[in-house]
Amino acid sequence: MDFIDRIIQYDKQLFQYLNGLGNESWDTFWLYLTQQFTWIPLFALMLFLVMKAYGWKKGLFLVLIVAIMITFSDQFVNVLKEYFARLRPNNDPTINTVIRILKRPRSYSFVSGHSTTSFAVTTFMIFTLKKHFKLIYFLLIWPLLFAYSRVYIGVHYPIDIFIGMLIGMLIGYTFYKISLFFLRKIH
Repeated sequence: MDFIDRIIQYDKQLFQYLNGLGNESWDTFWLYLTQQFTWIPLFALMLFLVMKAYGWKKGLFLVLIVAIMITFSDQFVNVLKEYFARLRPNNDPTINTVIRILKRPRSYSFVSGHSTTSFAVTTFMIFTLKKHFKLIYFLLIWPLLFAYSRVYIGVHYPIDIFIGMLIGMLIGYTFYKISLFFLRKIH
C-alpha cells in the first residue's frame, strides 16, 4: 500500500468515526446548518459591518470583490472535483452501507465547496474587518460548523474539508490583498 492509499484509508476511517458520532436527535440541526440559506442573517451582518467600516462606495466595491471571489472559489472547486473524481462517501460502495447518510448528492467529493467558499469568505472578512471590530474572529464559528456538517450528513471526507479549508483561506487572503490594491484608488 503506497502513501496516498494509506492516507485515503485513514481518511475513510476518520470519516466513519466522525460520521458515526451522529444520531437522529441531531440530524435536523445539522441538516439545517448545512444549507447556505440558513446563514443569510450572518451574511447580512457581514454586509452591515463592511458598510459601517468602509462606507457605501468602498463597501459596495468590497461586496463586488466578495462576489467575484465566491464565483472564482466555486468554479475552482468544480475543476478540482472533476479532475480528482473522488466519490462522495454516500456514493462510495466501500463504505456507503456502514455510514449515516442524510443527503445524496451525485457530484464528486474532493474538495468541499462548502468548506472552500466559507473559509474564503471568512478569511477575507477577518482580514478586511479586524482593524474595525475586535470580535470579528467569532466568524470562524461559521465555516467550522458549516464544513463539519458535510461530514455529519455523509457527503464529504475529512480531507475534502481540510484541503477545502486551506484552499479557501488562500483564496480569501489573495482576494484581500487584491482588494487592498484597489481600495487605495477609491476616494
